[in-house]
Amino acid sequence: MTIFGFNTDVKHGDTVYHVQSEARKSDLLIQTLVFVKGQCIGKRGVSYAQQVSHPDFSDQAIHELLKSQHKTVIDAISEGDMNSILGSAGEIQDVGGTGLSVKCVSIDAGGAATSITMHFQVTDGGQGVSGAQIVSRAGNSSESQVIAQAMTDAAGNAAMQIPLNEETRRESAVLVQATHGGKSATRKFRFKK
Repeated sequence: MTIFGFNTDVKHGDTVYHVQSEARKSDLLIQTLVFVKGQCIGKRGVSYAQQVSHPDFSDQAIHELLKSQHKTVIDAISEGDMNSILGSAGEIQDVGGTGLSVKCVSIDAGGAATSITMHFQVTDGGQGVSGAQIVSRAGNSSESQVIAQAMTDAAGNAAMQIPLNEETRRESAVLVQATHGGKSATRKFRFKK
């Protein structure tokens, strides 16, 4: 099954909002952008990276997640409640997330051919989370081998040394999961070869 995106115009008051949703399969994300007069005014992104390793997860499941998110944003705009469902820049939660988000702040190659350093920030409701556990895996599955681990500092930041082995070089990406207080956020992050 090929997954297509959705484009819908929604009018609320005197404003016409263009809502565009797409599945970014290479990043394991579903993203919805909201435009007014051609300018993006907000977005909502969710990661389905945690579901990929489930045997019954399929393109149809991605399509259903995409359709559901698109409808949620359209309904919120129609009700005049758009700000409650659009995240701030860079905050992407897991599908059905509870506020925890992990983002890559920067990547430092440092000239080394054997590893890179990735700098992450973990937030919960927009606030840095101290003591969150971050685990990095090679590949696209939460079942893949752990290749690096770190703990966030008082501001929710952590640096992680990622080995450039055969699999990480081939994928040019890692799957990163942050956990704290029974919550988790999983994202796939790409880096250049």
